[in-house]
Amino acid sequence: MSGAKVLDDVSEFVQRFVAYPTSAAVVAHVLWIAHTHLVECFDNTPRLAALSPEPGSGKSRLLEITEGLVPRPVLTINSTPAYVFRKISADDAGLPTLLFDEVDAIFGGRPSESSEDLRGLLNSGYRKGATAGRAVVRGKEVVTEDWPSFAPVAMAGLNQLPDTLMTRSIVIRMRRRKSTETVLPYRRRQYQPEAETLCRSLAEWAVTVVTEVTGTWPVLPEGIEDRDADIWEPLISVADAAGGHWPDLARDAATTLVNESKAKPATLGIRLLADIQIVMAGTDKISTNELKDRLCALETAPWASIKGEPIDSRFLAQMLSKYEITTNNTIRLADGQVVKGYSRKHFADAWARYVPVPSAEVGYDGYIGSSEAIS
Repeated sequence: MSGAKVLDDVSEFVQRFVAYPTSAAVVAHVLWIAHTHLVECFDNTPRLAALSPEPGSGKSRLLEITEGLVPRPVLTINSTPAYVFRKISADDAGLPTLLFDEVDAIFGGRPSESSEDLRGLLNSGYRKGATAGRAVVRGKEVVTEDWPSFAPVAMAGLNQLPDTLMTRSIVIRMRRRKSTETVLPYRRRQYQPEAETLCRSLAEWAVTVVTEVTGTWPVLPEGIEDRDADIWEPLISVADAAGGHWPDLARDAATTLVNESKAKPATLGIRLLADIQIVMAGTDKISTNELKDRLCALETAPWASIKGEPIDSRFLAQMLSKYEITTNNTIRLADGQVVKGYSRKHFADAWARYVPVPSAEVGYDGYIGSSEAIS
């Protein structure tokens, strides 16, 4: 059976049970599933992240379907880093495919030692040959060990992932189904045999193209570079090996999803820089208190409720210091007041590097009107 026919069959199967937000999301999911059967041929394995703002949007169902189609699946909720390390290194049959449901339960609250360890593992494991070092007590001696961390990972959860994970992920923005969108209820006992047949077809086809995809450098669409190139190269290599209409579908999906990711700030920090650019339009200097108030007044921005509380001066200082913006500034306002605050020159370098196009022009979520001066 040709690779294109195998991928077509997988595409038809997954769409019976999942209401995807776009056709690009279908293509990305199918190619990600296929790449897990060839993962050791690639230098990178992109994380797949099915995210939504509300429960009941089909994220867990997407993982359930994925489980039946990938090699050595491990579907888990809230696993410890030690468990994940051992699953990656213990299976002589090959790498597991890690499927994390309700990942917001791990990363959605205050960072803990466990969540930070797991984040580091998932970050490092996107690149082949990566390891995570640990100190282990053996008797009376403390020794170091390197645990392999390279493995394909799919995640489902609410809202966002940590910034470093988002940049390593192909993100599918799931939504609740409309009344006009219908899918079949997935019953594992009923449909698992069909999924297993498709999984075997993927595995058998993968064996025939190992040489073809190993070390290949596929031609990527214009504008897909750096980290975006890292995460899309394996999927486009799979599509090229499959042939048929899949090379074109893959490149169209890559362009669509990469452009979607760039249409919004990639991180909370860049979102903050963009929104400060908006609220300081026409203003040369602003007090810290006034800056906080204006940011919180942006109707669609998150600043009025970060973890349930409005942002404060400490939050601003912590976020802005990452961009080498001085935060303990004394400024003189137009009315002669001497206060703690910021001037446009404090942000000039960061804006040029991270928000090169004025925020109003690129349509960030925080934008609530024109960029005229706010008095």
